Amino acid sequence: MAYSRLLLLLIGVISTHLPEVHARPIDFWCKNDSRKKMIEMIAEWADCVTSDTLPSPVQLPCVGFRMTEWTNKTLQQKRAEVLGALQVFEGGVQSVMSQVTLPCQTSLLEKLKNSIRNYLAIVKTLPIQSDDLTPSHSAVMNCSQNSLNKVLGHYRRLLIGKVEHLFVDLQDMCSVEHGTISNQGS
Repeated sequence: MAYSRLLLLLIGVISTHLPEVHARPIDFWCKNDSRKKMIEMIAEWADCVTSDTLPSPVQLPCVGFRMTEWTNKTLQQKRAEVLGALQVFEGGVQSVMSQVTLPCQTSLLEKLKNSIRNYLAIVKTLPIQSDDLTPSHSAVMNCSQNSLNKVLGHYRRLLIGKVEHLFVDLQDMCSVEHGTISNQGS
């Protein structure tokens, strides 16, 4: 129930910034343009950074992957991997937030935390049967980073990599749900 409310809140926030996004999660993952705009917004956040160095390193998930390995995974495995990566990211950002004293960094980390939570809510509601799979250790194996710009870059790579490829794998569901909707945002 709480996830439904969070998802409705996310959809409301997104739709105020992206008028072409409709009020259903499937419309978000079926439209490339909407997702690309969300990713572009993350790149704009870096403009506010007055000090790039965080007081302690942020634990980050592994965001790299081999396409050949990715294509051999089931949708359930891919979803579990994306969820695991987002959860590691959320935990890393949350742990450093209490130590940050600069207003700009605090604001930026809050935006990042909200974005991560929004993606978590969307990925959790994907129409993929969940077998409560745990992602492989290498999928959530983490590194650390104390540069705020590099943390943002790492998050952006996660979104344009694993998250985007998961959404691309769902395009068949988009055509079923929307008849002949294209994945180009039309």
